[in-house]
Amino acid sequence: MVVFITGATAGFGRAMVKKYINAGDTVIATGRRKSVLDELRLEHGERLYPLELDIQNKELVEKQLSALTGDLKNIDVLINNAGLALGMDSAQKATLSDWEQMVDTNIKGLLYCTHAILPGMVERGRGHIINLGSVAGEFPYPSGNVYGATKAFVHQLSLNLRADLLGTPVRVTCIEPGMCSGTEFSAVRYKGDQKKADAVYAGMKALSAEDIAETVHWVTTRPPHVNINVISLMPTQQAFGSFAVNRT
Repeated sequence: MVVFITGATAGFGRAMVKKYINAGDTVIATGRRKSVLDELRLEHGERLYPLELDIQNKELVEKQLSALTGDLKNIDVLINNAGLALGMDSAQKATLSDWEQMVDTNIKGLLYCTHAILPGMVERGRGHIINLGSVAGEFPYPSGNVYGATKAFVHQLSLNLRADLLGTPVRVTCIEPGMCSGTEFSAVRYKGDQKKADAVYAGMKALSAEDIAETVHWVTTRPPHVNINVISLMPTQQAFGSFAVNRT
């Protein structure tokens, strides 16, 4: 298979690169950090194709994807993994630029890659799109505001893509993780404050990037007649709380 992974330079994406390379697949690893992409190339060899790409840039996505040649242009699996959360302020105190960046990455970037790759999958009669959502897209929490809303979009888009793709062999799955440590997610959210980022996972065993990569790989290796619509997964030490009530 040819697997196209966004956000491949860290966390979930980097773990997915390793998983698919070890399984014998060809991986197009994308990200904005060229130095890390070069490291991945050295680590994994010729079956890894590094592609420096900012998915927020529509014109660049279209240009880079149209420039792929040979077997690389016949993408079998698109993993829309790149995404981020910024800030932990309540909506009335949040920074608009943080909201915009989450929308530009989590929604627009996903759309640009999907729009560029999906038609080829339909034309070739094979393909699988994996969208990385979050439990935050279904279960709101204080200060989740726009991040949760972007992941709700990812969930609903995935279901609507399936509706449109009925009658084709192309599959779509939304993977929705809960708390996951060992990635840059919380460090980015707290804008480099590693102490706050580490505190998120203190005293509990969170999911790992390898757990997510294993789940994604399992989904994409099911028989062709099986479509996994949504997988929601959380660590055993994370569950659901009661409704909040403000008593006066």
